[in-house]
Amino acid sequence: MTQFNAVPTRYRKRTAAGLAVATSLALTACGTDQSSSAAAPVADQAVQAQKAPNILYIMADDLGYSDIHAFGGEIETPNLDALVANGRILTNHHTGTVSAITRSMLISGTDHHLVGEGTMGAPQDERKGLPGYEGYLNDRALSVAQLLKDGGYHTYIAGKWHLGSSIVGGAASVGQTPDQWGFERSFTLLGGAAANHFGHEAKGSKNYTEDGKYVQPGQPGQPGGPNGKPAQFYSTDFYTDKLISYIDSNRKDGKPFFAYAAYTSPHWPLQVPEPWLSKYKGKYDQGYDAIRQARIARMQAQGVIPANLTPNPGLPESLTPSPATANNGTPAAKYINANNSPANGYVDYGKGSVIKNWSSLSVAEKKSQARYMEIYAGMVSNLDWNIGRLIQYLKDTGQYDNTYIMFQSDNGAEGWAMDSGADPTATDTANAQPGVYEKLGTDNGQVTNFRLPFGIAYGTRWAEVGAAPLGLFKSTMGEGGVSVPAVVKLPGQTKPLPPLTQFTHVTDNTATFLALAGLTPPSQPAPPLIDPQTGLDKNRGKVVYNNRYVYPVTGKSLLDALKASAPGPVRNTPFGEESYGQAMILSADGRWKARWVTPPLGPLDGHWELFDLQNDRGETNDLSAQYPNLVTVLRQQWADYMKHVGGVEPLQPS
Repeated sequence: MTQFNAVPTRYRKRTAAGLAVATSLALTACGTDQSSSAAAPVADQAVQAQKAPNILYIMADDLGYSDIHAFGGEIETPNLDALVANGRILTNHHTGTVSAITRSMLISGTDHHLVGEGTMGAPQDERKGLPGYEGYLNDRALSVAQLLKDGGYHTYIAGKWHLGSSIVGGAASVGQTPDQWGFERSFTLLGGAAANHFGHEAKGSKNYTEDGKYVQPGQPGQPGGPNGKPAQFYSTDFYTDKLISYIDSNRKDGKPFFAYAAYTSPHWPLQVPEPWLSKYKGKYDQGYDAIRQARIARMQAQGVIPANLTPNPGLPESLTPSPATANNGTPAAKYINANNSPANGYVDYGKGSVIKNWSSLSVAEKKSQARYMEIYAGMVSNLDWNIGRLIQYLKDTGQYDNTYIMFQSDNGAEGWAMDSGADPTATDTANAQPGVYEKLGTDNGQVTNFRLPFGIAYGTRWAEVGAAPLGLFKSTMGEGGVSVPAVVKLPGQTKPLPPLTQFTHVTDNTATFLALAGLTPPSQPAPPLIDPQTGLDKNRGKVVYNNRYVYPVTGKSLLDALKASAPGPVRNTPFGEESYGQAMILSADGRWKARWVTPPLGPLDGHWELFDLQNDRGETNDLSAQYPNLVTVLRQQWADYMKHVGGVEPLQPS
């Protein structure tokens, strides 16, 4: 087992003092949009004549669209800035609404409903047990890591997995961990969030694995310090150490690598060590609006967004939760969803959340709210510093020039209203008190660092700052929920190219990795398998790979677009999506977007909204009443998408 001290000395974690010195992105899954994808990946001889490029893929967790400096943020991210200076930003890159959904599409290269993550985890409603809703990466999925490994790559992952937790020989008998999906070396958090970024795992916990075996980081005899002693653990630093040690262990054998840095930062609970914890003290005392407006101004000046873009204004203030309908939570309820509206008798929805403006906060609430954002910003700067460590390692070992590097977030900013929508006044007031305030964001030395119910989080208004200038946030189909910051540097690239503004998607990453490696995805059609009860072909749309019948990669390679100064569209078919009942469809030309958002966050009458993204990326002007026929066409395209991927709209959207 690789130990903590296997990291080359110069790349190990530095002391706090050393850190102080260092601180000065017909439907993707529809048949008409599926890429022509041999039973095993085939290497292109012209590409393999030269050494195939390494691939370093870096994913942040719940990072907002405008958080990093290159996308207008005030948070200092010099290493990402340097990557942009030799690469390219993608301003229209998209993901799923939540973590596991995005990660399933990254690994498989196709729609999440097909490969087991119809929702993030198995649903607890009428869809439970349906194909595509297993809650883990199912046996009908390809794995980009396996394809690359079979094509001659070393494959490594360190960080968050979130696609299945059982190990080989465990209770479920079938292994679901990264070692079963083509990763040669892996150290992963299996679930969606750490209880404590500083570790302190309970003995016998099964939250982390290394190479398919459960481990507790920092525990004696487990991955951590030398000689079996506990090591100081902070997730972002630790994952960086692990990934460097994995890459370095095989560096001299001449094979290229695919390394996936799956960071959990800046996902709640908000925690970071010094000097990052104190780095932004006082920076956010001016509140939400001032920070958001300054970000938008910088984005316009930097060319990230057009100067004439109308920013989304954010949600209206609500000092008390808006009421649910009378039948909410009862057997008589008939909930509005993407298919059923009040016009046909469906009228119910749940209550709203408390969302306060800065001016409505008390002195104590402002103190706590500002501190939450200070800690979050520190986490982002620490993340950037660790990205710098990875890049410096590649430079020092002569691998940087031949490495494709991509950075992005897994979804939009986390806008979950604190305390599940209840008034956060009591919690924020308590967190501002002496003896409590000073400990916010620190290592409390305990297994959990929870605060009703998920540790310190920063709430809806800061998420709107993170999403600026876009609307809504994680878990929704607003652009702020599914548009993410993304940066790419091609192998050998030394000069920046203008922002790539075309619509791109996380499944395109998968196709791009394979194209870089000179590998053709599997395309041999699976033999028919007729269901005797339905008469339907259960293998329709599948291909053969390693004696399995799997769904092919449907993303589009971005290589040509990334190389061209002014590329054309990446795709020319409609693009659909659904999760937890939230829905959206993008027109074939990428201009029109119809979306459905659950009331009361969405329209109370349950109608589908329509936005002209070409002229209104902020989604400020709902044109559905003006263009009802277009809405009808787009809704039918969305229905076709759902049929194709086996998606089921829940009776009660969440």
